[in-house]
Amino acid sequence: MNARRIIKFILPILVIALAVMTMNYLINSKAARKKPELKEKVWQVDVINASRQTLSPGITLYGRVESPEQLQAAAPGAGIVEKVLVRSGDRVSKGQPLVSLDRRDFESQLVQARSSLKEVQSQLDELKIRHRSNQTSLTTEKELLKLAEEEVERMRKLKNQNLGAESALSVARSALGRQQLAVQNRQFEVESFPAKIQMLEAQQSKFGVDLQDAKLMIERSEVVAPFDGVINASPVSVGDRVATGQTLISLYPTQSLEIRAHIPFRYIADIQNAIASEQKPVALWKRDEALTSFELKRLSGDAKPSGMDAFFDTGDASQTLRPGELLSLNLSLPPEEEVFSVPFQAIYGNSRIFLLRDDRLEGIDVETVGQFFQADRGARLLVRSEEINDGDAIVITHLPNAVTGLKVRTAE
Repeated sequence: MNARRIIKFILPILVIALAVMTMNYLINSKAARKKPELKEKVWQVDVINASRQTLSPGITLYGRVESPEQLQAAAPGAGIVEKVLVRSGDRVSKGQPLVSLDRRDFESQLVQARSSLKEVQSQLDELKIRHRSNQTSLTTEKELLKLAEEEVERMRKLKNQNLGAESALSVARSALGRQQLAVQNRQFEVESFPAKIQMLEAQQSKFGVDLQDAKLMIERSEVVAPFDGVINASPVSVGDRVATGQTLISLYPTQSLEIRAHIPFRYIADIQNAIASEQKPVALWKRDEALTSFELKRLSGDAKPSGMDAFFDTGDASQTLRPGELLSLNLSLPPEEEVFSVPFQAIYGNSRIFLLRDDRLEGIDVETVGQFFQADRGARLLVRSEEINDGDAIVITHLPNAVTGLKVRTAE
């Protein structure tokens, strides 16, 4: 019994001791591993060599195509549209018919004006004939007046000699009075002739103008192109009734297009100096990989709180442009000296770039001068700094964790 108890007590102890020994053996026999070494991460970047240059900065403008010589032909009077020969977008030549109104709506005014003019002419002819008659009659009336005066004088002498009656003298005086009135009326007719002539001639001039207006309305009832151009609006159709002054057609000469763009005030002084020195700035427009240049014609006559409007000549591009079209332009400003051209991704914030020196980044504060547009590289940024030398490696890869001292390497 005692031996059994001893075995039950010793056996667990032996098992535990054997397990501890086995564990120690396994731990001590484990192969030793080297601790990992911490390595600094190296970022891969692209660089360009700094080159100090004299370049013209540019600004991006948004322009609108306009036509200062756009023509809107209006109806000369109320009428019916008879023909519409063109539509919006059509190119037309000088003298080409565009729209015509029914001539019958205007011919009645022409007939009325001619009738009125003939009537006044007849009145003038009649007045001249009457004037010649009045002049002849006035001479006769004056002779009769003289006879009447002599008759009154003769009757007065007879009465004074008691050889004539009072009634005969009264009759002679009455005849004299009537003749005096006749002479006065005839004299009035003769003297009023110039005034009546002027009045009728004024009416004749008025009706003559009415006749010319009627002819002009008939002539303008057919709208023809006054120049080579493009139709940009045709708001009427055949059969429409139009009122006086209503627009029938709108067109513009192809060579009159220009681009209006707003320029901020901070650039106006440089542009005005360039214009004064006969070095007009040029704006570039890129379309379908092709570049088109527009020369600055003038600045607007009035200013706005934010700047002034500028007008650019479209030149040969006017054949493909249309009024109302919006364009993105790059305007070249006067040249800046001692500047570097870098891609936009090289800039951190608005005024900081990084150089690659001894495989590490070095931050440099720069002055932003403006944009620079190149046909083969697109838009770039012009910066200036005394801390950059020709040949320095400028990092153009934008790193989110870029700081001075960060280790980098250039791409192969």
